[in-house]
Amino acid sequence: MKYHMPVILMFAGLLCAAPGATEAAERPNFLLMIADDLTWSDLGYEGNREVHTPNLDQLCRESMHLRGMYAPATTCSPVRHALYTGLYPIRSGAFPNHTRVYEGTKSVFTLLKDAGYRVALQNKSHVGPPASFPYEAIPGADDLTRTEAFIGRDKDQPWLLAYCSNDPHGPWTRGPRDRYDPAKLTVPPYLHDNGTTRELLAAYYAEITQFDTQVGNLMKLLEDSGQADKTLVMFVSEQGSSFPYGGKWSVYDNGIRVSTLVRWPGKVKPGSTSDALMQYVDVVPTFLAAAGLDPNAVDVGCPDAHGKTGFDGRSFLDVLTGRADRLREYVFSQHTTVGIIGYQEPYPMRAVRDARYKLILNLASENTYAIGGIHKGQPIESWQEDAKTDPALAARIQWLFKRPAEELYDLEIDPHETKNLADDPDYDSVKTRLRRQLDQWMAQQGDKGLETELTAPSRQGAARQAKQDPNAQRKPSAKKAKNKPAP
Repeated sequence: MKYHMPVILMFAGLLCAAPGATEAAERPNFLLMIADDLTWSDLGYEGNREVHTPNLDQLCRESMHLRGMYAPATTCSPVRHALYTGLYPIRSGAFPNHTRVYEGTKSVFTLLKDAGYRVALQNKSHVGPPASFPYEAIPGADDLTRTEAFIGRDKDQPWLLAYCSNDPHGPWTRGPRDRYDPAKLTVPPYLHDNGTTRELLAAYYAEITQFDTQVGNLMKLLEDSGQADKTLVMFVSEQGSSFPYGGKWSVYDNGIRVSTLVRWPGKVKPGSTSDALMQYVDVVPTFLAAAGLDPNAVDVGCPDAHGKTGFDGRSFLDVLTGRADRLREYVFSQHTTVGIIGYQEPYPMRAVRDARYKLILNLASENTYAIGGIHKGQPIESWQEDAKTDPALAARIQWLFKRPAEELYDLEIDPHETKNLADDPDYDSVKTRLRRQLDQWMAQQGDKGLETELTAPSRQGAARQAKQDPNAQRKPSAKKAKNKPAP
């Protein structure tokens, strides 16, 4: 491999300074497998024994199960930008859906490629601009012919492959549908149980099994290549499904908690677990440290509001290797409604969580939260019909459209976030502590709340902007909300 002089100098500067770093000669390959809209708990090894996921269950037995991973956003494009850049979405500019980072921002593809890796992304991208993500594109998720060629091209050169399936993203038309009988399923407690929900749940589970089959095929390909023992394999479930309360488009745990597995033979103990709090932004620093590079020496090309040019993330390599059992005290997330297809009014959300409590701010709570995904079509229309004779269900549905300015939850006793404690004086100190952390994070990100929300179209492509309601930002309630002070 020949390097231009600037690359040699950068690589030399990054190498060997990371605590617990791998020697350059031992640099692993990286296989990052990403599901698409998969709620973290809808997997066999996570406790849902009705979902058939034998390959992921096997991978769990061979891996460390990271039970404290969280996404910093609630839709595909922002979370993938964060996963690949190590930056939270507002800082990088990639905060609405169908977005892009600021010019000059570096990604894991940039950094590992400069360090001598071959880098590729297979199937779903959802990131930009191309200059920030200089990967080799491999089309399709089911045909592994080109995947095999990429992995086997030069066994002396390490590689990174991001394998990005479209499953189980809606409309849930793939997979072994006959495996799941809607009438026999156990409907999760956060969903309303009716015939429509059960039919959709069966179709969704079938696509999870479809994804699991892809994982099995990919792991077999890796084994057959003879490179399994020198490859760090990571699986992440992305943000939650598109069911109401299923996760996507919300900062509840169903939306931002991520099922995560890491297998690295000889480095990570098989069958181990960790509850250390961590985020998608921590993945790139961890990969760099595992490759023998120093993530603390990286200039990411996108300064934060304080002028700092390092990652938002931090390496959890010591967690993987058993040298540490903690990483973060707090994790953060945001949701941008402006720019989502079918949105009516701005409804930005911000959240901070520690090991037990979560605080959510709804920055335009006087508006109505309504988008095309969870507020129209099925199953919500069938739920609304049932709610005509069910006041409790009607109240739950109303919560999907209208929420208070503050929400506080004790996740230890209320994991589905159903009892809002924000107005309970017994929790004032908890709320104050979490609010202080959230304010500091927003300031570091340059997040001005509603003002930032209304700039979302500028972070999307022109074609995407044209699909939005041209009057959405000019509605009276949006104008009123715009004058509400940011926290």
